[in-house]
Amino acid sequence: MPDRPVYLASDVHLGAVPSAREEAFLAWLRRAGERASTVVINGDLFDFWFEYRVGIPPGYEAVLGALADVVRAGTPVTLMGGNHDWWGGRYLRQEIGVEFLQEPVVRTYAGLRTFLAHGDGLGKGDLGYRALKLLLRGRATRFAFGLLGPEVGGRIAERVSATEGRGTPTPGDMERSRALEAWALAKLAECPDLDLVVLGHTHIPLVREVGPARWYVNAGDWVEHTTYVVLEEGSPPRLVTWEG
Repeated sequence: MPDRPVYLASDVHLGAVPSAREEAFLAWLRRAGERASTVVINGDLFDFWFEYRVGIPPGYEAVLGALADVVRAGTPVTLMGGNHDWWGGRYLRQEIGVEFLQEPVVRTYAGLRTFLAHGDGLGKGDLGYRALKLLLRGRATRFAFGLLGPEVGGRIAERVSATEGRGTPTPGDMERSRALEAWALAKLAECPDLDLVVLGHTHIPLVREVGPARWYVNAGDWVEHTTYVVLEEGSPPRLVTWEG
């Protein structure tokens, strides 16, 4: 279905958003599955995801079923691991059927050569998180956490998550957004073969044209903005607010 657009969302944080926001996202996902050639969710679909040795986190049955339905109907779905849900694997890939990524990739979407990454740890600042990221994603840490099981692991994750109550962007959020934008502009300058850099993480929607037919895009979030991006061949990226 190359003539269909690409639908791209980011930072949904299911499990930490109100049920009405979750229902809105599920409605968007069904619509995207009907209209898109590919659906891309660029990190933090889940407020926390980890595939334990004895199970997966509870409470995500609705979205897992919806993702599987979209894939079975013939629309590919790509999930990029974010700082809340990087620890996916076999279950998402084999049982649900999505493409689950844990590292940035370069893909062609709607005729645009695109660098796709969630964005955590990129750009200036975030030094404390970069150190923590190495620890949290290390093999020993993952092995030990996997032994805990969904109930204990979920309680730990709930305590450290800062998603609930997040609303209007803070000065820190804006600073992080500017840092990622600067990183994306530098990436485009460094790689003239790229047409588009797509990041998430900041929860702040943005489309910026940086040259003839070259853009930086951040799809925003579903915690506060309910925004997504539509990529159509021959057209600039479109930032859209979901209104049902």
